[in-house]
Amino acid sequence: MVTFNDLRKIFLLENLTDTMLGKMLPFVEMRLFSDGAKIFRQGEKADFFFMLMKGKIVLEMKVSERINVSLGSIKAAGSLGWSALLGDPAYTSDAVCVEPCEIMAIQGGKFQELMERDHDMRYGVMKIVVSLLKRRLERRTDQLLKVIENHPDLQRLFQSD
Repeated sequence: MVTFNDLRKIFLLENLTDTMLGKMLPFVEMRLFSDGAKIFRQGEKADFFFMLMKGKIVLEMKVSERINVSLGSIKAAGSLGWSALLGDPAYTSDAVCVEPCEIMAIQGGKFQELMERDHDMRYGVMKIVVSLLKRRLERRTDQLLKVIENHPDLQRLFQSD
């Protein structure tokens, strides 16, 4: 059973009041996953938003039949499955447990409905979402620049004659 204290530990929910968390609580369920379990797969219908209590999850994206790229990892207090929260129809990556995980899940549509009724709740959540997405974008930009700098065909462009 999920408690107020469980919800309070999640970074995305840190701006929410007890009243707001109380509105969520009846709709949140605890799920247990073993090491190696897939929480969701790229392309699957994005029904649930997940919040990690314990364990570690890796997000991976399939770029070809033989190549998967690791997008990053989620640790305790993190969240995943944002496609469900933001109304996207499908998950954009695979989520794989790299150790046993305790995860809280809420239907994305229900969470959206709660935020639609309580604009302060929406603001509190989206404020954190924006800061997390900003950090992800900065990290991806750094990764892209490193790839460009180290690509043999592109290195010639950076060398002075």
